[in-house]
Amino acid sequence: MLTLVSTPIGNLGDMPPRGVTALQEADLVLCEDTRVTRKLTTRFGIETRLMALHDHNEQQMVEGVLKRLHDGQKIALVSDAGMPLISDPGYRLVRAVIEAGLPLTGVPGANAALMALQLSGLPTDRFLFAGFPPNKATARQKWLANLANVPATLIFYESPKRLAATLADMATVFGPRAAAVSRELTKQFEETQRAGLDRLARHYAEQGAPKGEVCLCVAGPLPPEAAGEAEIDAALQQAFETASVKVAAAEVAERLGLPKRSVYQRAITLQKDESIEGK
Repeated sequence: MLTLVSTPIGNLGDMPPRGVTALQEADLVLCEDTRVTRKLTTRFGIETRLMALHDHNEQQMVEGVLKRLHDGQKIALVSDAGMPLISDPGYRLVRAVIEAGLPLTGVPGANAALMALQLSGLPTDRFLFAGFPPNKATARQKWLANLANVPATLIFYESPKRLAATLADMATVFGPRAAAVSRELTKQFEETQRAGLDRLARHYAEQGAPKGEVCLCVAGPLPPEAAGEAEIDAALQQAFETASVKVAAAEVAERLGLPKRSVYQRAITLQKDESIEGK
């Protein structure tokens, strides 16, 4: 039996009791980094042997693991944090186990992508986990363009050092969408920043790379007829930075598929409101 065991994403108190039992009863625990998993097993008094299985050796490991399973051994698979296979190794092994007709089960638990979605304030009825964007700007923008029309909340993992650049590319490709950046989930300094993509991009460009693991959620596109006042306002505010009221209104109306007259009237109202606030 191969058991996929979820592990905490930051707080060891989130370790599932069934997961502890599965690791204790296993003949072997496969893990990304034995040093990381050793901290977990030590904390819970688990003495099962650990063996590394990662992106660079997974294909070579499959045959040996299948033999152990055929011999009746119980094997557990964990990642450094969260659920195995989710942006982590294990897919090739799981496919091989299924194709060999061997038993497979799992112990559910913490997942950073889903927790970030819960905290984002964005729609949760339909979502797509897209993993890590490409490192290079040109490839990243092209990759994002392929996701631009997906009618769902998009969830990404990203390196802190690339966060500002990725947010800027998303603002360019996706337009004025709501988004949320979560970091250090379940840890002492857990934080979620919620704003439009352009505002978040400026925030992290000014503040520098945040500390800790980062998960990014972005609202899906609204159909033109469903564009709400908040979205129109966000688009106009962004357009005001480089264009006159008339030009900004025309650009936003075309982008959102709305009547130019109504968007222009809204633009005038926004400008008046800003003038009043500035007095």
